[in-house]
Amino acid sequence: MQIKEITKGFAVSPQLYPGDLPKVFKQDYRSIICNRPDGEEQGQPSADAMAQAAKDAGLGFAYIPVSPRGVVDGQAESMQAALAGLPGPVLAYCRSGARSTKLHALATEASSVGSIASNRNFNIVIVGGGSAGIAAAASILKRNRKVSLAIIEPSSDHYYQPGWTMVGGGVFSKEFTRRDESRLIPNGADWIQSSVATFEPEENKLTLSDGARIGYDMLIVCPGIKLDWEAIKGLPETLGQNGVTSNYGYNLAPYTNRLVKDMTKGRALFTQPPMPIKCAGAPQKAMYLSCYRWEKEGVLPNIDVQFHNAGGVLFGVEAYVPALMEYIERYNAHLNFTSNLVAIDGERKIATFEQKDGDSTKRVEEAFDMIHVVPPQTAPDFIRSSPLAGETGFVAVDQATLQHTKYANIFSLGDACSAPNAKTAAAVRKQAPVVAVNALSVLNGGEAVAEYDGYGSCPLTVERGKIVLAEFGYGGKLLPSFPDWLIDGTRPSRLSWLLKDTILPPVYWHGMLKGREWMVKPQTKRAA
Repeated sequence: MQIKEITKGFAVSPQLYPGDLPKVFKQDYRSIICNRPDGEEQGQPSADAMAQAAKDAGLGFAYIPVSPRGVVDGQAESMQAALAGLPGPVLAYCRSGARSTKLHALATEASSVGSIASNRNFNIVIVGGGSAGIAAAASILKRNRKVSLAIIEPSSDHYYQPGWTMVGGGVFSKEFTRRDESRLIPNGADWIQSSVATFEPEENKLTLSDGARIGYDMLIVCPGIKLDWEAIKGLPETLGQNGVTSNYGYNLAPYTNRLVKDMTKGRALFTQPPMPIKCAGAPQKAMYLSCYRWEKEGVLPNIDVQFHNAGGVLFGVEAYVPALMEYIERYNAHLNFTSNLVAIDGERKIATFEQKDGDSTKRVEEAFDMIHVVPPQTAPDFIRSSPLAGETGFVAVDQATLQHTKYANIFSLGDACSAPNAKTAAAVRKQAPVVAVNALSVLNGGEAVAEYDGYGSCPLTVERGKIVLAEFGYGGKLLPSFPDWLIDGTRPSRLSWLLKDTILPPVYWHGMLKGREWMVKPQTKRAA
């Protein structure tokens, strides 16, 4: 650790790791402030992981992420509130310590001007500014411009995550999938660039990581899902090197493309963790696109391709399995079911799997030249530990109305809710109008009147130029958007590839995030 004291009671440091925090405590610091956004670099511990490590070490913690592009409005005040509320001395960190130093200076300046207004109230507060939060906000404001609405989102970056499969496949650039969050906040919405620490649903309030409290009449919770890289032993230390990659990271997907491009022989492993995960087809999409490129280059016979799935089937909706199995056989990929990745040694290029063998479980080591890893996924820590969580840790909702099972003025959608649908962007596109209608109805003294049928879509990229377009709802019911004569979703289709490659990105940026509900107008169970 390279700790630099800025003032008495405040110091800065480059990137810290969970193992550093007991040492920080021994050096008499009593709180940590993380000023580095999650996902900036492979192997970087998440803010959630650091918050837990701080708690374990007896340290206070606050998360005020500052983009490399600089401090934005409100962050100096958030830093000021954190410094006032946390026990000192305080140690702040970012990549190098520079952002923490700058933010401290601005917070000190703000303190000399006056204290911040830490309590605000809104008609509707949305937790999460990803696809679900922005789409829900846009749909609400399309219907009622008079409501006061705030979006709480710490990140300055917004990602079109369905595009990362295509980045890993060499089709899109990673830059194509990123935009500034500030450009996407709907007109009429306030952006609070912070993160939530706790919920107080009995009082219709929540507390931010900087100590500010926000009140609401209606709460919509959609912070996404936690990618638990740390759950696989050795994975954070080797991600992005030693042949270890994942299309589940913005900065990692280009490494997938490079590995596949350079590979001419050896063993390639592709993994899928236990459900739930976002886009359950993405683990095998990476495999199909890789195999297609190796096939075109004439090197596929020299590569041992293995798919290790913690589940027991290739895909959860049986109607799509025959078409997928044709590609498994064509690419000579070996299927390993009930095989869960638990550890990885990047330097030795060894992956360890736990495999079920009858009633017992055995550990198997597999050598690799390349491995595409999908991390285990859970509800975010601040959701799992909150009164909003159900048995699974996700926000407990009615699967049709997406209304909380206990608190009538709370709704949830996207990856963080407990509804048993596929966690995909297509699901969010259908859920957002349902939540918008229901939230406004309840806000006006009515009941939830719109229903979600569990629709989700998974465009399975079986080769470059063809896709098996899986569309289904609750219980695996097929819910195709197009007639069979145009697109038979159970068979590979070039038109489905056109959807994925050309049509869906602008539908996302200019339709879904703008409140344009093309083909997803909500159905109501009773008159509004």
